[in-house]
Amino acid sequence: MKPQPLDRVRLSAALEALAARDPRVEAALARLGPPEPRIREPGFATLLRIVVAQQLSTKAAAAIWARLERALAGDCRPETFLALGDAALRAAGLSARKIEYGRGLARAVLDGRLPVEELAQFEDEEVVARITALPGFGRWSAEIYLLFALGRVDAFPADDLALQAGFQRLVGLERRPNARALRELVAPWAPWRGAGALLLWKIHGAATLDPARPEPRPPPNL
Repeated sequence: MKPQPLDRVRLSAALEALAARDPRVEAALARLGPPEPRIREPGFATLLRIVVAQQLSTKAAAAIWARLERALAGDCRPETFLALGDAALRAAGLSARKIEYGRGLARAVLDGRLPVEELAQFEDEEVVARITALPGFGRWSAEIYLLFALGRVDAFPADDLALQAGFQRLVGLERRPNARALRELVAPWAPWRGAGALLLWKIHGAATLDPARPEPRPPPNL
């Protein structure tokens, strides 16, 4: 089964349904307009890029990824990644831990432990279980992949600090909710939580944010 991307048509329909359920979402859409889709090609390269982006700013992650792509001559496959030595990967900006995670991912794809071509056939939680079985991949990584690469409209990476800050701003909370609290707070948004996540990232990045308030790192731009 080929993944169905969360394109403008699907995203618009999901946000329209969500706005009909939640007037705060309706007001945010009227004020800011709809968010842009975030569509990434399913497969090894996107999973590797998620590893690269972990705990980094958008700018830093993009710079490292550009250097890595140059080192790979634009051919980002498990085989070509494994063929690069430590020195080349460090020169691109990967830490020792991320090199380890990237190689673990590449080997898992090659030996079939992570059947990337088949993930679209699985339910969300099965995809999460398969991805998080690999070292270096937590739930955030798996849910980002579900949303961006597999187009799962209900995937919601609640561990993302920018989503937590976006929801805090949307509803006027005094404190930013943690991941567990945020999952509970957005439960009424099902089955469109992924669309809601894209809106929350836009809210977080909007120019109307209070510059005096410290903000977490920007949302991933994978």
